Amino acid sequence: MSQPCLAEIEQLAAAQGLLLRLQVRRWLAITGLRVVVARQRPDQPPLLVGELKGWALPLPGALQLDTMRVQGQKTQGVGALIWAATFAWALEATPCRSARLLAIRDNELQHRRLVRYFRRLGFEPVREVGAAAADLPLRLVWGGAGLLMRGDCNEGLARSWRSYGYLLDDS
Repeated sequence: MSQPCLAEIEQLAAAQGLLLRLQVRRWLAITGLRVVVARQRPDQPPLLVGELKGWALPLPGALQLDTMRVQGQKTQGVGALIWAATFAWALEATPCRSARLLAIRDNELQHRRLVRYFRRLGFEPVREVGAAAADLPLRLVWGGAGLLMRGDCNEGLARSWRSYGYLLDDS
């Protein structure tokens, strides 16, 4: 399966009855990003099933990913779709080639799950963010302590797209 462009990802989502939309807002040199996936419903407004928020600076390593949430029933593949769209957007619309995120440490079990999940997307640990004074700026950006991780956007797109394709094959 070759790497898709954002338009191809949106088309495949639509073929699955999903609306995939990117909301991009620019303020000075900062580009805010919100990726949303909603399920189309007859005679009703679409139902939000997933979203990711982040922001980017016009630098190769400046894509910062913050909140990712998938909710509701029948959400298999929604996370992979969101990741694929996020990485495709970064590669097509920004100079960003790598992304950072924080595997938040709310509780140990959930933290281990997040780290394992992000590793499957190609993210690697950078360093722990804790209570040290030097960690305060990162804690303010992500709202907590955890493991700071960095991933390559090309690899993230390939892995998430492959995962989405496997999920479609199993349907």
